Amino acid sequence: MPFAARKPMSGTNRSNVLGMAITGAAGAVAGFMAGRRGSSSALKKQLNGNQKWMTKQERDLAAALISSGRQYLFRNWPAPGVRDAEKRALLTALSSHLSSGGAPVEPLRLAALQAPLANKVPHVLSTHGHDRTDNYYWLRDDARKNKRVLEHLSSENAYTKAVMADTESLQEVLYKEMRGRIQEADQSVPERRGGYYYYSRTLEGQQYRMYCRRRVPPGAKPVDEKDNMDESQPEEVLLDENLRKEQGGHTFYSVGCFEVSPDHKLLAWSEDTVGNERYTLRVKNLESGAEVMAAIPQTSGDVEWAADNQHLFYVVKDHLDRPYKVLRHEVGRPASEDVVVHEEKDESFYVGIHKSHSEEYVFISSGSAVTAESRFIRASEPTSDFKVVLPRVNDVEYSVSHRGQYFYITLRDKERPNSELLVAPTMLFEGGVGALEGQAVASALRVLLPHSKEDKLEHVSVSRDYLAVFKRSGGLQRATVFKLPADGSAPASLSAESGKEVTFEEPAYSLGGGTCGDFDSSVLRLSYTSLTTPSSTIDYNMATGARAVKKVQPVLGGFNKDMYVTERQWAVSHDGVKVPVSIVYRKGAVKLDGNDPLLLNGYGSYEISNDPYFNANRLCLLDRGFVFAMAHIRGGGEMGRYWYEDGKYLKKKNTFHDFIAAAEHLVARKYTSPAKLCIEGRSAGGLLMGAVTNMRPDLFSACIAGVPFVDALTTMLDETIPLTVIEWEEWGNPANKDYYDYMLSYSPQDNIREGATYPHMLVTGGLHDPRVAYWEPAKFVAKLRELSNPKNMLLLKMEMGAGHFSVTGRFERLKEIAFEYAFLLKAQGMTHTPATPSRGAVSSASGAPGATGSTTSRL
Repeated sequence: MPFAARKPMSGTNRSNVLGMAITGAAGAVAGFMAGRRGSSSALKKQLNGNQKWMTKQERDLAAALISSGRQYLFRNWPAPGVRDAEKRALLTALSSHLSSGGAPVEPLRLAALQAPLANKVPHVLSTHGHDRTDNYYWLRDDARKNKRVLEHLSSENAYTKAVMADTESLQEVLYKEMRGRIQEADQSVPERRGGYYYYSRTLEGQQYRMYCRRRVPPGAKPVDEKDNMDESQPEEVLLDENLRKEQGGHTFYSVGCFEVSPDHKLLAWSEDTVGNERYTLRVKNLESGAEVMAAIPQTSGDVEWAADNQHLFYVVKDHLDRPYKVLRHEVGRPASEDVVVHEEKDESFYVGIHKSHSEEYVFISSGSAVTAESRFIRASEPTSDFKVVLPRVNDVEYSVSHRGQYFYITLRDKERPNSELLVAPTMLFEGGVGALEGQAVASALRVLLPHSKEDKLEHVSVSRDYLAVFKRSGGLQRATVFKLPADGSAPASLSAESGKEVTFEEPAYSLGGGTCGDFDSSVLRLSYTSLTTPSSTIDYNMATGARAVKKVQPVLGGFNKDMYVTERQWAVSHDGVKVPVSIVYRKGAVKLDGNDPLLLNGYGSYEISNDPYFNANRLCLLDRGFVFAMAHIRGGGEMGRYWYEDGKYLKKKNTFHDFIAAAEHLVARKYTSPAKLCIEGRSAGGLLMGAVTNMRPDLFSACIAGVPFVDALTTMLDETIPLTVIEWEEWGNPANKDYYDYMLSYSPQDNIREGATYPHMLVTGGLHDPRVAYWEPAKFVAKLRELSNPKNMLLLKMEMGAGHFSVTGRFERLKEIAFEYAFLLKAQGMTHTPATPSRGAVSSASGAPGATGSTTSRL
């Protein structure tokens, strides 16, 4: 596949196209000739037999380059008879470089490669009297064992590696930069619970975490924002992920749950060693380290303890990866005796298990995309029957917290789309659902925080004395703390004036948190980050308003947040709606004259808020002159429930129009130009990438579509594929012709434009991905190869040993990111652009976010 450089290089950069590979190669020819005996077999292997048609001079040139370490120039050459003219053109250009320095050879190197061409096997899909022919349906293999399929995926990986071969040294540079910013020996902020401080830490050179604890020393003061762990107390290592991975010989390792029993003597954890998100549940004695029960495979990863330290609840999946059944297990008894306490019959609902912060109740949550239902028992009565809190009603969602004799219920319905907070006595629910039928439901619920059209109530955190409310207003998150009655009763109502707001000064940021530690704690632990502020852990004293920055994630290598600028812009979409866009760039590294490369990120589905956050890896791009931006588009939750509902079902195209509007706004404001504009999105964000490149291939220069949901229509018509049924409430059910026609009009696989020139495309997938099946990105690339103009790079990178979230080791993941960044830099002709050096290190505390209010450590 030929790759046309955007502009010719000159001077030193021209010779750098080969990474200085040609320099001195003429001398290497003589050296090679002197020692060529015995090397013919190696040469044949490197050239894949192509030495047969070469002249002696061409063979000598190739041999010299290979012997001097430039094998990448010939990597993945097709067999003789395929693209021979292109191979000879490359050799001619290389020879010209040796003598006088000719035109750039990288486009010629790429032209000599043969992209994998998937066989076309027509498969007709008929719906509503409409036929679609899918020539690449054969790439689907649910067992992931079909030899022909695996060979095709392997050939795609080999081709991708060959195309990117000239960036291998750059990838190593990027990897070292990213790893050099990590404080490898690091520790999380401890959380004080039940006489212990619990935390995790990483060791120098180790890829995975260790879960640890230390005892709270006798006579310790009650928890406040100044509380710190006493490191003189002996450390207990509860679980070492590195050791588990090594002992099991696993290539993939991920911990799902980590739950210590109420008496702190047993540990339940779940682990995935494949990447398919099916976890094995294990329990061990923390004193002896011995496992106390046989492992239970094929769980969802969810587990929760009852108060007696003997019973625990866990969730299993069905054949379509749907968490659907909750079982009760008694430690010491065989799993064959486990009792099913709830089975969800509706295939559009998933189930989960959790305990209230008070630890008095265990809840089973059942939920579809738009409907929720909760069941409960007292944690002290594990063998009792679960009772429904509020009966299931279509398009009504709620969640439940507990304090004293009351349930605090956050509820959303059609009349209250941004949710409101209600309260009711627990005694009214203890008798089961029959006690709350009809009018009794309405009369039992009292409104504490009424619905607001402007503010979205996201969640609440309830403790013994305080209620922390997290809202979203104008695209920004806010936290407000309310004092609760000392006698344990529920307040009659809550008003904005009666609460204390925790405020921050940056124009765009991400905020989350909840009550820290035991139920009687007065500390609210907040997580804060922005595009320029590393992830920060802040303890806020809800009694005094004082706060302490407990940790700012260290960024080594001299990072100084004052060298970076963050902005918020508003783009106008096709229908006049204003779309927020968050932006960051490095001072002095950009000109903002329309010639800067820019990476625009987007998601826009499931009401997930794609909030601004800091990523130290991103500095590799910012320090090389990239602008980074995030488009907060409809379909996400950044602007509340209305924002989400205006970007789903038969309004899904608003998501795509918003992203295009954000891109055009950035071009109009001279942050970038179409020739410099790169985009990225993962999963449902990958659907976004496919849709917008189909709609406006001229607007973008390069695109990274990670595990993309691109065959949306075919998938949503197939109930045998995991997630299909539950996601009808997100995308619509195409069994309904209105939804079929609408999805057909945007589904990326069905709208590839024949003859169009697409941006440089890097598409990734995971063979064991249960969320977006590997065949979706594979089919998308195959059809793009068939129909589009092969001017630019089109690459498929399939991870053969992982799932939706790629590899698990923290350093291995850096290599994946380095590859993606190298792709962007290659697409921009910037593979030799150095990073702007840092200008002095700052202490971790100086990177903390600005904030207002009474503080002990000002933010």
